[in-house]
Amino acid sequence: MTRRTRALLFVLALLLTASGCGLSAPGGSDEEPKVTILGPWTDDQERHFKEVLDGFGIPYTYQGTAATREVLLAEVQAGNPPDIAILPGVGELVEYADDHRLLSLSGLYDPKEYGSPWRPRAQGVGDDLWVPLKADLKSIVWYREDGEGAAPGRYPAPLKSWCVGMGDDGSSGWPGSDWIEDLILQRAGPVLYARWATGDLKWTDDHVAGAWTAWAGLLAQDRDAARSALLDDHRGPVGGHGLLFGGGCDLEHQGSFARAFYGDRKELAGFVDSASLLPGGPYTVKAHEVSADFAALFGRSGRARDMIRRLASRDGQEDWGRKGGVFSPNAAVPAKEGAVEKRISGRFTDQRVPLCLDASDVMPAAVRDAFYEAVLLTVAHPEQPVRERLEGIQKVQDAQSSDTPRLTGVCGRPQ
Repeated sequence: MTRRTRALLFVLALLLTASGCGLSAPGGSDEEPKVTILGPWTDDQERHFKEVLDGFGIPYTYQGTAATREVLLAEVQAGNPPDIAILPGVGELVEYADDHRLLSLSGLYDPKEYGSPWRPRAQGVGDDLWVPLKADLKSIVWYREDGEGAAPGRYPAPLKSWCVGMGDDGSSGWPGSDWIEDLILQRAGPVLYARWATGDLKWTDDHVAGAWTAWAGLLAQDRDAARSALLDDHRGPVGGHGLLFGGGCDLEHQGSFARAFYGDRKELAGFVDSASLLPGGPYTVKAHEVSADFAALFGRSGRARDMIRRLASRDGQEDWGRKGGVFSPNAAVPAKEGAVEKRISGRFTDQRVPLCLDASDVMPAAVRDAFYEAVLLTVAHPEQPVRERLEGIQKVQDAQSSDTPRLTGVCGRPQ
């Protein structure tokens, strides 16, 4: 190849890059504006989610990160928010709504397809500002059905039986918050749980302190094992089969998403309701804790609105569930095939048992972060009284503006 040819090719490459050809997204030409999407899904789930987006024929760019909250805040402060942001919870979306940054989703989805508690509201900021695109069941315990692990009995299990890992790319400590939330829910019930989650019940209340103390007591059974949990990732070793199939433990208090960590051994994992195994129990199942990833609209383009409409529709949700193996909060989507999948889907639709959104997901960001920090301190020093930690979180909650809107409808029976 001559130098002249190389030069011509180099100039051509520059022209192509400048015109955006190197950034073309599925579903549209290079001249069409792309819908920018920020979401929590990476790796395999990102790939599956993009397959769903590709089918819509709308040009897009997707940024997947475990640090969605931090990335979104930086982009908003820089004056360049994504058209669509998908966050694991609505607590922070309330703050953006209060700052008049979110646009209404009215008319973009059928409210009848999203019952309780999938449409929580914040007083004073308007309705229809977010819609859930993925759901998970949290009040469950996984165990191995391969004959190698001990099947769960109906009694509180000792610490040595539990797979416990606090590590995460985004917010370490949240797996411990799930324990405490589930304990409060199963001990005190959904009404008091909702009051606590939305800031109407003090952290120092006996119901909260009692649940936290019960969890600390479990950790205190083996301080070395508890402290090692600070170093363990909740997903297990990289390239492994999760903590359950590679951590030398028998039980794992994790949401329905944990099944993806087990890889090709996921069919060997069964689950039971957590109430019978939580410390201080057994308890009766008073409600199921659930979580969701909520989409909100920052951009005004018609393409962004159309993207939300397609993602929240029955067809879009069904396609996302089929490709990504995820569960939908859309009541019109049929239950997934498979014994485990049907049982999980059944918890979402059982009208006899209320569903409650993950408490830390509905809290203001500062309170949530204080919650996670106190969890990590408890894991490191489970023998220390919990009252001081709860007083610290309460101070953070008290410092929140009294004008900050509070969520309602975080618990409810499926419709």
